[in-house]
Amino acid sequence: MYVPSSVESSVVEQRILEQGSRIPGYGAVTGWAALRWYGATYFEGVGSDGELLPVPLILHDGIRPDPRFTQTESQMAPTEWSVVDGLPVTTVQRALFDEVRRTRNVRESSVAISMATAARLISVRLFRMYVAQRNAWEGVPHARLASALARDDCRSPQEHRMVLVWVLDAELDPPLCNREVFDLDGRLIGVPDLLDVEAGLVGEYQGEDHKDGARHRKDVEREERFRDHGLEFFELVGGDVARRHVAVNRMLNARRRAKFLPPESRAWTLEPPPWRSRPETVDEYLVRTGRADALWRI
Repeated sequence: MYVPSSVESSVVEQRILEQGSRIPGYGAVTGWAALRWYGATYFEGVGSDGELLPVPLILHDGIRPDPRFTQTESQMAPTEWSVVDGLPVTTVQRALFDEVRRTRNVRESSVAISMATAARLISVRLFRMYVAQRNAWEGVPHARLASALARDDCRSPQEHRMVLVWVLDAELDPPLCNREVFDLDGRLIGVPDLLDVEAGLVGEYQGEDHKDGARHRKDVEREERFRDHGLEFFELVGGDVARRHVAVNRMLNARRRAKFLPPESRAWTLEPPPWRSRPETVDEYLVRTGRADALWRI
């Protein structure tokens, strides 16, 4: 096999395909690469310092070493892999389990779980059930800790990292994430990244894509709507999540400014109007699409 010189090898799917094609016999692509192959957008194969991560392979036949892939001879049952779009890959649950164990930082491992659920490949509940069956495997205590911090309702890595700062560093009760907030006439005010219901506090993470004029204008208008309905507001931008003391101070200062109104005095509600259907949870989606049954099995 060969790759034409015109092919852009830095494209993540191309990297996965090239290394997965090395598998000579019984084996499969796993970890972040398998999750990306299934369509999970945020698994880009890039480390925290910007380096390209090697593609993780399970191989039971030795091949010549190459820095572009890593090899493990871990057990892999016949039910734990299949051919997807021409490439042998481990099941979603096994791929996520291997990725969580690779990422030794508990916070980042929980981000990986949350991003797999954001792609609707699995739910936190189903992953916990899978981990519970793996007691004899290395890395299971780490996987349990990470799954305890993971959520089904975060939509981006930085959003989830912001929630981790809220819970672990600011030591506040877990917030709601991406819940629709309405006014008392049933009009949608917004869907905040983070909502502290007790305090009446909204938190938002604004990435690079929010800096253009049209997007920024919409963000400002949404903040005004929250404030007009009595909700306090704070915002984190690129770099703030890494500087945890800065993020914590901003969160706590905003919470001190919040009104802590009782439900009967609020100008907002989480109760949708009769004409608006409730958003489908990840578990409900997996059941409806028939994917749930296979996700808890080893």
